[in-house]
Amino acid sequence: MTSLHKGSCHCGAVTIEIHAPAEIEALECNCSMCERTGFLHLIVPKSDFRLVSGADSMSTYTFNTRVAQHYFCKACGCKPFYVPRSNPDGYSVNVRCLDKSTINKLTVRPFDGQNWEANAAHLADLSHSSRS
Repeated sequence: MTSLHKGSCHCGAVTIEIHAPAEIEALECNCSMCERTGFLHLIVPKSDFRLVSGADSMSTYTFNTRVAQHYFCKACGCKPFYVPRSNPDGYSVNVRCLDKSTINKLTVRPFDGQNWEANAAHLADLSHSSRS
């Protein structure tokens, strides 16, 4: 069973909705990007993600392989979601940007992104739909 979660960047210009369980297991990655931004990953299929507002308020950053598309709010600099290299058919949502009122339980599990190539396979199927 999934719940509708709403989220936004800090200033509210970019707003999103996702369908995901009320009990969330998020990944805390230690790669160079996530370690600096404090991003808590919840990877969802594209079909479970909706950009409600702010498409024109975002800027995109890519690096290394240029597969991952990191979207930032131009006004406040917050990154509420991005298209991950591990799951280009989905989105990784920053749990810290979601409204806490729809999250019944949050479990944070470490992910070794510093050794991404060796660990990426563990993420491969996270963008497959889990809606009940």
